[in-house]
Parts: sequence; C-alpha cells; structure tokens
Amino acid sequence: MPDDSKQQPHARPRENARPRFDFQAHLADLEAQGLLVRIDRPINKDTELHPLVRWQFLGGIPEDQRRAFLFTHVVDAKGRRYDMPVAVGALASSPQIYAIGMGKAVEEIGATWMHAIAHPIAPVAMTSPACQEVIERGADLTRPGGGLARLPVPISTPGFDAAPYLTATLCVTRDPDNGIQNMGTYRAGLKATDRLGVRMVARVGGAGGYLHWLKYRERKQPMPIAIVIGCAPVVFFTGPQKLAVDRDELEVAGGLAGEPIRKTKCVSVDLDVPADAEIVIEGLIDTSVLEPEAPFGESNGYVALEAYNMPMQVTAITHKRLPVFTSIISQVTPSESSLVKRVAYEPLFLAHLRDSLGIKSVRRVVMHEPLSNLRPVIFVQFARDSLRTEVWRGLHGAATLRPECGKIVVAVSEDIDPANTDAVFWSLAYRSTPAEDVQISPYRRGVQGSQYGPDKSESTLLIDATQKYAMAPLALPAREYMEGARALWQELGLPALTARSPWHGYTLGDWTNTWERFARRATAGNWEENGRETIARRRSDVTPETPVRKVEKLD
Repeated sequence: MPDDSKQQPHARPRENARPRFDFQAHLADLEAQGLLVRIDRPINKDTELHPLVRWQFLGGIPEDQRRAFLFTHVVDAKGRRYDMPVAVGALASSPQIYAIGMGKAVEEIGATWMHAIAHPIAPVAMTSPACQEVIERGADLTRPGGGLARLPVPISTPGFDAAPYLTATLCVTRDPDNGIQNMGTYRAGLKATDRLGVRMVARVGGAGGYLHWLKYRERKQPMPIAIVIGCAPVVFFTGPQKLAVDRDELEVAGGLAGEPIRKTKCVSVDLDVPADAEIVIEGLIDTSVLEPEAPFGESNGYVALEAYNMPMQVTAITHKRLPVFTSIISQVTPSESSLVKRVAYEPLFLAHLRDSLGIKSVRRVVMHEPLSNLRPVIFVQFARDSLRTEVWRGLHGAATLRPECGKIVVAVSEDIDPANTDAVFWSLAYRSTPAEDVQISPYRRGVQGSQYGPDKSESTLLIDATQKYAMAPLALPAREYMEGARALWQELGLPALTARSPWHGYTLGDWTNTWERFARRATAGNWEENGRETIARRRSDVTPETPVRKVEKLD
C-alpha cells in the first residue's frame, strides 16, 4: 500500500452529495479522497491482478485503510494487452468506499436502505444511452479475440478456477408472467467468445433469475438475459441485497439515490438496463440444456466444484466508447463480496429485531465475516439485565429472518463487543452453561456450499452468552489509568495502537463500597490503611478461600 494509505480513515462523501450515476465519476471521487490506488505497470489479469488486491484483505490491513485499485495496463497470460482499465475494490472494499458510492455517511447506510425499500422510485426511460456508444453483434462476437475475449476478465482464484469469471454482475431477467424484472449478482464464466456459463442459485427458494428460468423452461422458450458490468454503485448494491422477487431492483436503486435511475432498452433482447452502465452483455439462455460449469472459488471459502448450469449465447455486447471493466474480490472472506452484504444486512437485522419484533433491548447485530462469509454466524448484543425471554426471542428472530442466515446465533451483553470474536469467546466461556443456555433446532436449509456435501438438512445452534447475574469486575486497569497510559505511550513515540474492546476494566455488578475504597487507597499509595483495616477482621472459624461476604456484611 502507498504511504498515504492512512491519511483518509474517515472519508466522507462530497458535501451535499448525490450518488454518482456514472461509475467513472465514482472512481474520480475515490481518487480525490485518497481511496484509490492507480497501477500503471503491466499486470497479468490471469495470475496477478486478483491476488494483488486480495492481500489487502488477508494482510492485516485495517478495514478503513483498504483501497480501490485501478489497473490501466492489463495483460493476459499470453501477453495480450487490453485497452480497457480494470477496477477492483471500487464498490465495497471498505464501508467508507461503499458509503461514498451511496452518497451518504457510513452511519446513514442502514436507514437509507430501509427508506429505499419502503419508498422505491420508478426508473425513467431514455434513448441514445452511454452504454450503447459501441455495439458489437454478429460476426464481431465470433472472430478470434473478439466478443467476450476483448474484455479483460480476471481469473479470481488462479490455480483453481476453470476460466475467467464475470463477478461484479447485475444479471437482468424478466418474469414472463407479470413482466417484472429482476437483477441479481451471479457468476458467469467465459466459455467462448460468444458463450458464457451462468450460475443462478437454485437452492431452496431460488434466486429471482432461477425462478424466471423455471418459467421459461416450462414454456420451452429461451430466457432473455442481460449482464451489466460497471454501473452506478447504488444500482449495483441492489444485486446482492436479496430483495423480494416481485420488486424491480431499479426502483429500489432509485429510492437509494433519491431520484429515478435512467434505463434503456437492450439492442437485441427485450430487457431494460441502466443507461449509464459501462458494459452490457446481452443474450439468451437455452432452457432445454445445461452445461458443466466451474470449478470456481466461492464466497463460503471453498472452491465450487463442477456442476451443471445455464449456457448463455451472447447476442450483443454494448459499452461506452471508453469503458472501465469492473470486478470484485470474493472467495474467502473478508472480501469485497462479503462487505457489500454486511453493511446492508446488519442494519436490516437490527431493524427486524427491534422494530418488527419489538425487542427493544437489542443493541447491535454483527454478522461474523472472516472465513465464515457473514451469513452462518450472527452475534446479537443485548442491554445488560435483559429478560431471558427477550434474549431468546431475539435469538430465534435472528435465526429465522432469512433461511440462509443464522445457522449459529450467539447472544452477548452490551459490554461485549460483538465484532471482537475474542470477547465473544470470553463471554461463551464464562457466561454460558451448555446444559441451560444452548438450543439446537433441526430441519434448517443448507448454507451456501452445502450442495457439494452430504444430501441432508442443516440445524440451528442458539446460545445465550449474556450476563445473567452480578459478576466481578473485568481484570484490567480502570479506564482513567488506561487512558493516562495511552497518552504517555503516544508521548514516548511508541508504535501506533489499535485498541479492541475490552481495553479497560469495568464493574459488572459484584463490587462493594469496601472494595472500591481499598482500590482508591491503593492507587493513592495508602495501601497500609487497608492492611490496618483487615487485621481487625481476622477470624479463626473459617477455611482458606471462604468468601468474606459469606460471613461478613460488606458496605
């Protein structure tokens, strides 16, 4: 990372900002705020590009110091140079980057999503769009090096992936019954200059595009599809959000933006796409056959093995005159793919528990991200002294809001930072009794990746690790002393600190005035007074380790 990577830890959107509808204007905003790294040396898209960016997710770099990357000199394993730059990490490498794309502050993201879903704004149609400044069809798609081969599509997991894959996608399909469009983020692997293998989630419930595919297959008709690559971040953010299947994502994107999204008709299929997109790949999915697709590194942390999925015949590729190709980092989390979900999912879960279920003692919801891919493991933070009935309502509520989320749900008290797994494990170790505080419920749908394991249902694990009675203080120096020591640390020019809660001691209910008096005397150098007080309290009728409060009344 460059030396200036620590200069923008609290980047905010432009003053009075509206979200950018042009992706390249969004890149310019990131660069102006020091949140974009421009790489001008040759980078091999097949072996170097994704591994290079991945290091900022694996190399211990704090989340708020992650950057977008723009590669301007992209080559492939055969030495071919591409005339399109490639942007990676420009949508959701960090909450700050996500927020700039939304035109909001980080703390406003959740409320903006809730408002957009409740108040969608219909898109407006236009002609002569930027995304159709260049149109390729017919023989242009099948000539050697043409069609899809012209696009600098990276290999996401070199050494395991079977092909370059489109990852930052919005796959647009239309319900043949009601005409409502769906936009989902699905992977698409290159098969030929005019053919892709598209994977749409087919597990319980099914992705919107997959449900459309079922209807076209029943009609014995090909399914029109358009894959959008590079668009306004507020439009892209709707793809991973898992909105209702009868909700047009372009309308929700309008709600996020606070104004209508501009759309246009495709040139070869009857679908609407964002008019300001960088690249659009149009085509038809043959619903009568399936083709082997993958291996491909998935966001559950494992390589998806070869499976039969949907072949897409490309009918046209349209793009801006000077487009930027967009890709996202997925696979093992944390990643851009997981963060784009986390910053939206966590506020939605919190609103569900607090507002829909009326559990007012819920303070925070954290979806565990490293390795576990957000959805299986959820931590719910409750106010101290919450009723156990409310804690268990919250546990069940978090586990059942979405079938793919909440395989393991843990409740903690508000002194525990649910984003600090060490603190969560401390709470599990000392605030839960498995025989009393654990429930296991059978018959849960499989999490992502379960299709490659044994064919059986999952189960749900719920754990109440909240504080249930008064406990002794946390054994760290009190806050005032730790703050004084931190100031001294900085004065001495020692290495920069990154404090994680808990970083100071605090009381948990089991603390008396006597013990507080002892502590104050000790820090004032008057410990001998404590000794004079305790010698007068000697007894001969007790055994070692007998708690004083069992035989004395303490103030």
